[in-house]
Amino acid sequence: MRLILLGPPMAGKGTQAKLISEHYSIPHISTGDILRKNVSQNTELGQQAKAYMDRGDLVPDELILDLVRHELDATDLDNGFLFDGYPRTIVQAQSLSSYLKDKDKPLDGVILLRVDEKVLVERATGRRVCGNCGASYHLKNQPPKVEGTCDLCGEKAVHQRIDDQEDTVKNRLNVYKKQTEPLISYYQEQENLLEVPGASTPAEVFQQVLALIGA
Repeated sequence: MRLILLGPPMAGKGTQAKLISEHYSIPHISTGDILRKNVSQNTELGQQAKAYMDRGDLVPDELILDLVRHELDATDLDNGFLFDGYPRTIVQAQSLSSYLKDKDKPLDGVILLRVDEKVLVERATGRRVCGNCGASYHLKNQPPKVEGTCDLCGEKAVHQRIDDQEDTVKNRLNVYKKQTEPLISYYQEQENLLEVPGASTPAEVFQQVLALIGA
């Protein structure tokens, strides 16, 4: 199964990507994870990307393309793959299409998660993450048992990421509308776009995804 997961920030792409990749036993390729890894390792590309990420802006195509191609070349794609957070622009989509054509691995589908903007802002501003182990929480839906302390690793490292602050979130949504939403038409024209309402529980959304792409 060769898939792309498309949708605005906070639509639940990361959660669905993990469920789908486990269900089909395919690699989950997340540009967010790739970027954060390079930032944490303080690589040259990571340093360049961090300034854009902190503002909620998209990292320039040339940086993303270099990172993604390196990741793809190091990943076994024979059984399929799932892209999460990539492509985000038409240029990136065209580059990916060319790469997959060269590898003779055409897409099976592009899953679009649709969620109301008000829900997206609430999801993001309430989200908290553990800076030690990466566990994720939400102040309304799933708060840590002890404020600021991770349930899993016990470290007092639960915090709000800079890109989850309200001003940054709204900027991220505006950037998505301008630069990423055009991908909806791009993949509609290729007749492989599958739309799923993303405001339900993760389990309900996952069942709708499976119904569209086949269990």
